[in-house]
Amino acid sequence: MRTFFKTVAIVTVFSISEKFLGFLYRIYLSRTIGAEGIGLYQVALSVFGLIYTLTCSGTPITVSRLMTKYRAEGQEKKVNKIISAGIFLTLFTAIPVCLIFFLFGDKFSFLFADERCLKIFHVILPGLIFTSVYSVLRGVFWGNKDFLPYSIIELLEEVCMIVCGIVLINFASNVTQGAFRAGIAVLISYLFSFTLAVTVFFIRKNKLVNPKSEFKPLLKSATPITAMRSANSLSMSLVSILLPMRLISSGLTESETMASFGSALGQAIPLLSIPTMLIGSFTLVLVPEISENFYKKHAFYLKRDIEKALKFTVFLTCLFIPVFLVCGSEIGVLVFNGHECGEYLSKSALLMLFMSLSSITTSMLNSMGLEHKTLIYYIISGLFMLLSIWFLPKYLGIYSLIIGLLCIYGLTSLLNLILLNKNCPKKPSYAKFLLCSTLFLIPTSLLGFMLEKLLLPSLGVLLTFLFCSIVMIIFNALLFLAFGLISIDFIKAKLLKKKTALA
Repeated sequence: MRTFFKTVAIVTVFSISEKFLGFLYRIYLSRTIGAEGIGLYQVALSVFGLIYTLTCSGTPITVSRLMTKYRAEGQEKKVNKIISAGIFLTLFTAIPVCLIFFLFGDKFSFLFADERCLKIFHVILPGLIFTSVYSVLRGVFWGNKDFLPYSIIELLEEVCMIVCGIVLINFASNVTQGAFRAGIAVLISYLFSFTLAVTVFFIRKNKLVNPKSEFKPLLKSATPITAMRSANSLSMSLVSILLPMRLISSGLTESETMASFGSALGQAIPLLSIPTMLIGSFTLVLVPEISENFYKKHAFYLKRDIEKALKFTVFLTCLFIPVFLVCGSEIGVLVFNGHECGEYLSKSALLMLFMSLSSITTSMLNSMGLEHKTLIYYIISGLFMLLSIWFLPKYLGIYSLIIGLLCIYGLTSLLNLILLNKNCPKKPSYAKFLLCSTLFLIPTSLLGFMLEKLLLPSLGVLLTFLFCSIVMIIFNALLFLAFGLISIDFIKAKLLKKKTALA
């Protein structure tokens, strides 16, 4: 257990550093190329993300899970075969896709709401080959529980993109050129991480072997995961196409649409994803444990790990929700110097809980071999999202995206939790924790609104945000302690153990 928490701590430190740097870079982009430039950049990345997802998104987690499965069954010889199968399969799909888009790129201009996005997409496209292979190697690191090199490479990739982006964008003469050069920085970072990952792969004495016998099990398991993630990317890409189109049809100009779209999807949504990103490091370490306990039929440990993951996810996310709900406007002004982003943050704060629950439960179910079910759930919820994007912009404008995302994340969270209960030999207990955590948001948010109204006229935006956020987080955490949802004895024991070790 000590090793588990140590690993989580290491991965979390690297993950937070990476996301924080990415967060600062997004602020830099907002202040240099503006909401319109970010809108162009985001649309191009969304389409690229869809293509990447179609080629290999299910392969890394499948390679990782099958490596764990084979080792649990004592079939060590199959491990290198499944790794090789993953790499060959990825190259077999990524290279032809790149060639098609390069040769017939103009035929796909309908994918972009603004033709300027096509040029940005083309400059990022060669990175598909590099990042696809790297994603499989990332799955190998997960399967080997070798999280340190993975974490370092991820951090260095972010640093590479930021440094290149700042250097290139500084010489841009307009918004479009700035977005294009940001795309070049993405390509360079993909090549950089690919080179590092391949080097570490062979230094760790991994090797490629004849993968023929493992193509079938890999495809059988990876296809539904790829299909689910493709549905996710497809839905977001369709949002990037349909939402601007519907906003324009409701009366906005192209520039207004791109600015509004950039504020919502390019600025607000990444901030709302902060809890999910932080939980990602915990999930990264825990999911192989869940997979191993599932295949070894360790029902008690499986139940414990699932409860631990769900409660940690809910607790961490519920610390953030009141801060965004109350101080969304302040965050928008401080971070992006824009009120529209701040309003969007406040109105969509509760969405964070469903985003986090959907992410953690989908990862757990996929590690248990239930990827076919999660695919069906995602498709059903995705249809509801697309319907809201099509019909609601006329009435809600850009805020129709909130309803769409609530449909997709809320419904998948509910269905995933039902499926988890059904497939665990010992039913995990989390309902009381989830209910109380949600109820705690009410008094915490009311306290925050009261403080904000009192302090904002005299303290200004920054100090009001800091004071309200700290008070709300402490108050919310105290509610968890007071109702016994988190144990003070556990914290004391950890602190006492540290003091003893230091003595």
